[in-house]
Amino acid sequence: MCGIVGLLLKDRGASPNLGRLLLPMFNCMGDRGPDSAGLAVFQSAQSQPAPSQSAHSPSATTRRFNLFAHDSGYDWSRLVDRFRQARDPQAGMEPLDRHAVLLSTTQPGDVKAWLAGYDQALHLLSVGRSIDVYKDEGHPCEIAERYHFASLAGSHCVGHTRMATESAVSPAHAHPFTAGEDFCLVHNGSLSNPYMLRRKLEAQGLTFETDNDTEAACRFIEWRLRLGDTIHQALEAAFAELDGFYTLLIATAGSMTLVRDAFACKPAVVAETDDYVAISSEFRSLAHLPGVADANIFEPLPEEIYTWNV
Repeated sequence: MCGIVGLLLKDRGASPNLGRLLLPMFNCMGDRGPDSAGLAVFQSAQSQPAPSQSAHSPSATTRRFNLFAHDSGYDWSRLVDRFRQARDPQAGMEPLDRHAVLLSTTQPGDVKAWLAGYDQALHLLSVGRSIDVYKDEGHPCEIAERYHFASLAGSHCVGHTRMATESAVSPAHAHPFTAGEDFCLVHNGSLSNPYMLRRKLEAQGLTFETDNDTEAACRFIEWRLRLGDTIHQALEAAFAELDGFYTLLIATAGSMTLVRDAFACKPAVVAETDDYVAISSEFRSLAHLPGVADANIFEPLPEEIYTWNV
């Protein structure tokens, strides 16, 4: 099962409505994946909220380090105080329940090393200048309410509701998976050769955080992008390497891309208007969208690459 959703708003002025439009899509797909869920939201630096515990306003070099703690009473204030003392006096923090965003101009490698030394139980969900990622266990409706999805603003987002068919049910195993900066992937389906991909990438120095098959696809595609491929070239390479059934929805700071395997076994539907591009595993989660009755609605073809730019 599992459900995927994606929404890209073509009008920048509509960014405050992203969460409100996305929420019914996300909750509807909870029927396909009640175990855990996640959402990646992309926004420009200009539209990001001011951090509630920041020593200064974010700059163009500020990165957003999204963190997850299993303890809902986690002391995020203590974390940012210690980080300011050790690394960045100007660091900021945006806490929300078990999720928080650490804002810093410190290099990602240095932040990761410090976090590992501070608390190995913390999970780094994403790194980038425009991405925020929320992942947790439980029914998607509960997760959406816990992290206030209805009030999220941004240019585009991708989400996933999971019914686990392999690997554990945990925030770490939930989608979206991320790699590098401002890159994420959600997946409906199953791969039969993730460990072959994993061995290939580990030989290139990449490290893995889970035994989930989707992580292998995520890291493979992002690795190809870092080698200089375009998204189309990276996905053509993925078609040759990935074995199994999959619908993949990929997001970067500037685009959203959808592909299906050669047999198109896993469902997907697209609705596009002059105002938005909406993607889901089932049309019923798109039925509430304004103007959907007049939208260009289609089923993506197998091994056809569909990309929409912000």
